[in-house]
Amino acid sequence: MRVLDQIAQSPFPLIALSQNPNFSSSSIVKGGSFFGSGLYKWLVECHGFLHNVVLIVSSLCFVLYLSFQAKKSFSKLSNGRSHIMIAYYGCLWLVSLLNLAWCCLQAWECTPGKEVAWNILSLFTKSGMLFLEVSLLAFLFQGNYASGPEALARTFGISGLVVGLDIILKAVYLFGFGIPLFIDSNGQSPHVKWGLWVVHRLVLTAVYGIILFMYHSKWRERLPARPAFYKYISIMFILNALALFACVLNGASFGYWLYGVTNVCYHAFYLPLIYVTFLADFFQEEDLRLENVYYSEMKDAGFFDADWE
Repeated sequence: MRVLDQIAQSPFPLIALSQNPNFSSSSIVKGGSFFGSGLYKWLVECHGFLHNVVLIVSSLCFVLYLSFQAKKSFSKLSNGRSHIMIAYYGCLWLVSLLNLAWCCLQAWECTPGKEVAWNILSLFTKSGMLFLEVSLLAFLFQGNYASGPEALARTFGISGLVVGLDIILKAVYLFGFGIPLFIDSNGQSPHVKWGLWVVHRLVLTAVYGIILFMYHSKWRERLPARPAFYKYISIMFILNALALFACVLNGASFGYWLYGVTNVCYHAFYLPLIYVTFLADFFQEEDLRLENVYYSEMKDAGFFDADWE
């Protein structure tokens, strides 16, 4: 308290503070160096500056975009009355927030004592994104914007079953066998871990490859006639094929690098991709539907009668 009184009474508070015998300039230096080292470790030390900045900026920008569009989106969803679209939009929000936390907490992967927390966060984040993947495929195979409780239960039932089995399998690896599935380093990693990722990527690559084959076969009519959906399938097939190749090369430095690149691309750009592929078209079609409704109401009220005279 005596130091604070001297600061308040002095016309030069910094001088008064520095002349106090209990004051040490090293405390400011230590505080600044602690903050600087923490910021450096958060942004640079674990995976590198570019890796972390791309993840943080992209995920933050997408969450901000969802926030700016939230009022308009809620209005369109309430007017559209599609149970699946409302549920999918809610899931997208939840997974986007999880992914933002995952991108901002990259330093946990390299911090001693945070391994369990990082594995749990990664498990729920990646499972949430897988849920969106499976739900999108299951929903679009049912036709153009099917709605109703039955379609919702069917779509989320399939997705929940697939993702539930995936979570159980990964939880057994994490907590049963003690294998750190989500901690990647250039050191010695268990081959069992990479074997699981090979199987995981192989299944996804096969699914997207089969859908691409169907687009060029006699079963093409069973798929949604939407160019955006075809582009989405092509992108996901290429991404999973590259990730599969990286997992096969897990013992080489190039394999670790390629796996990291595919991981960054997935967490940085997948959520905006499914928004553009799936939800943006729905919102645009809802705008056109509302415009047609307004036009019909104005025409019935006689607003355009003068144009015909």
